[in-house]
Amino acid sequence: MKMQLAAGIVAGTMTIGAIAQAQETITAVHAFPETLIYTQSFLSFVDKVNDAGEGVVQIEVRGGPEAIGMFQQPDAVRDGIVDMVYTPGSFYGGALPEKDALVASNLTAIETRQNGGIALIDEIHQEKMGLKYLGWFDSGVCYNLWTRDAPTFDADGNLEVEGLKLRGNAVYNAFFTNYLGAQVIDLPTGEVYAALQRGVVDATGWTQIGLIDLKWNEFLNYRIEPCFFSTDLGVIVNQDRWNELSDEAKTIIQDVAIQHEIDSVNALRAKRDADFAALEEQGMQVVELEGDAKAAYLSAAREKTWERMQELMAEHPMGTANYDRLIELFYDASAD
Repeated sequence: MKMQLAAGIVAGTMTIGAIAQAQETITAVHAFPETLIYTQSFLSFVDKVNDAGEGVVQIEVRGGPEAIGMFQQPDAVRDGIVDMVYTPGSFYGGALPEKDALVASNLTAIETRQNGGIALIDEIHQEKMGLKYLGWFDSGVCYNLWTRDAPTFDADGNLEVEGLKLRGNAVYNAFFTNYLGAQVIDLPTGEVYAALQRGVVDATGWTQIGLIDLKWNEFLNYRIEPCFFSTDLGVIVNQDRWNELSDEAKTIIQDVAIQHEIDSVNALRAKRDADFAALEEQGMQVVELEGDAKAAYLSAAREKTWERMQELMAEHPMGTANYDRLIELFYDASAD
């Protein structure tokens, strides 16, 4: 009996050990500082996965740009240095110009998940970069142009940018330079506050939310409407690491990601409304383009971005085969 009892204890211990070892871990980093609303959204996704995946799979967040530089993160996940990255597609647009379909989109992840757009983007990520595109988070939020001084307009109501010290980046430079004709100063997000403080720049594009988090509202006094573009923030996972996960772990992570696509749309739209109200209470003034000038502004933002996408796609081995399909899935002309 003693031998049977001992054998039972050993077997039980081995079973418990096997269960403990069965829990898988995914390492992750995020592009922006933890204080930014977008990072908070990603961290809430992580919490949801860790709650749903207890005993099966957990995401271990290693930090943000202080851990791996924001522009180095896409290469880091592709090379397996980290398993998962939350980042704008624009940060790796040179390798995957198709991300511009999301930038120029007037739809959200909800519609593009349903119509097959995200499945196509996932397929392209896998083929071109060896990455799993898990989800398009925080969609449904667009960009505005924010300025220190009151904007000026020509006789036709078009925005004048001559003399404007405009901060640019990879997301909107095709629009700012090719259409507006602005001479932009490229700066990463983390350097913009100091640049505004010193007068290096006096205007920037930025999303409808997050200005207060970044404290740029200390220097920026005008929001120009209409808004343009869409955020292209997504989660990418090393394909080999994804394939190693158990089917149960994959299902948990993917199901939570799809639900977070929906949740984040609703949460960030509420945040946008709250931010706008707070900014206007602090004195932020809203200036609107009208009529033909407004239509041309919106059309140029979209078409210059599509033009950039097509030109860059043509330089890649896959070519422009998916160009028309991407526009069809990520843009609804009837919504204009």
